[in-house]
Amino acid sequence: METFERWESEIRGYCRAYPTVFATASNARQVDEAGKSYVDFFAGAGVLNFGHNDPKMKAAIIDYIQSDGVAHSLDMSTTAKRTFIERFAELVLKPRDMDYRMQFMGPTGTNAVEAALKLARKVTKRSNVIACSHGFHGMTIGALACTANEYFRGAAGIELGNVHRIPFENAPGGGVEQVNELRCAFADPSSGLEPIAAVMVEAIQAEGGVNVASKEYLHALQQLAHEQGALFIIDDIQAGCGRTGSYFSFDGMGLDPDIITLAKGIGGFGTPLAMNLNKPEHDKHWSPGEHTGTFRGQDLSFVAGTVALDYFADDTLMQAVAVKGAQIRERLETLCAEHGGKGWQVRGKGMMQALDVGDGALAKLVAKECFERGMLIGPCGSGGRVLKMIPPLTIPDSDLAEGLDIFATALAAALEATA
Repeated sequence: METFERWESEIRGYCRAYPTVFATASNARQVDEAGKSYVDFFAGAGVLNFGHNDPKMKAAIIDYIQSDGVAHSLDMSTTAKRTFIERFAELVLKPRDMDYRMQFMGPTGTNAVEAALKLARKVTKRSNVIACSHGFHGMTIGALACTANEYFRGAAGIELGNVHRIPFENAPGGGVEQVNELRCAFADPSSGLEPIAAVMVEAIQAEGGVNVASKEYLHALQQLAHEQGALFIIDDIQAGCGRTGSYFSFDGMGLDPDIITLAKGIGGFGTPLAMNLNKPEHDKHWSPGEHTGTFRGQDLSFVAGTVALDYFADDTLMQAVAVKGAQIRERLETLCAEHGGKGWQVRGKGMMQALDVGDGALAKLVAKECFERGMLIGPCGSGGRVLKMIPPLTIPDSDLAEGLDIFATALAAALEATA
């Protein structure tokens, strides 16, 4: 670790929670230089929905490189991009009767959010957006303004404005009634509220503590946006790409977002890619090059991402996600019941499940105990009090069972240490 301590920035974070040097990885396993194997229930913060080094994706990338396929292309047209676009339209958009334009930008989630905010403000010629408490949308200035976390916001160095914050559905003061009251306030010309450009929301707040919005709440937000002539934006960067048991986390709710932001899992292999789905009537407001970036032609990600889309050619993977998600939830609910009276909560959908232990120090200790026993897990939520489980969707049953056993043992050890 001396090299990292000597030369790498103090900004590094995850390596402090996982103090080892990883050397290899396969599906839901990472192995460090000492040969110790870890069950990965963190999966690159949701990037590795299809595991580490998926064999078919790896083979496709190697074949593409060996055939001198274009690796970098700005936003020029390439065969790899065309194949990805056609496959995404065929397997994701057309079955849902969705008509969107695919916008590729710098290959990070925060860049996708920046582009969405920029387009919404361009379309409406307004500045303010509505975002929710506990939401996480990225670390660049525009996206960070919509992010609620005090620690992250504190590093901005400037005032973060043009955002009207409302409580998320399960936060104090939040809910459908609150949104409806806000709608009435916006309709009142003497309310003092300025017209908005957009409403941005995660259907499932991942980093915010795995808070799951109801269909009714999301429809209320959509109605609020559209009554104001604003755009309704769903940030599906971590909860999308099959994580919850369908491609989008909001599938089946009858929603009609104006923009959907995607990143993390769409690159398939772990190589970076971000993409927004824009309604055509809004996308036409862009002029060529208005939101540019050197790495918006991620051809290796297009290659791997096309293979990843094959997982959605039928229902095999999504059925497995439903089964494994239920297994994770059942185990967490059992642990919650065993420690009744502590006020713990289990929340989630599909293979994004979490245990809210109400205490950031306890959650941090549990994560540490998990690491020492060979499991990777990351706390999230207010004060880091929520233990979020997002293993690869392809995790073998044996690894899933082992990870859950390690978690139960680590939880018991942490409780004993704090008794």
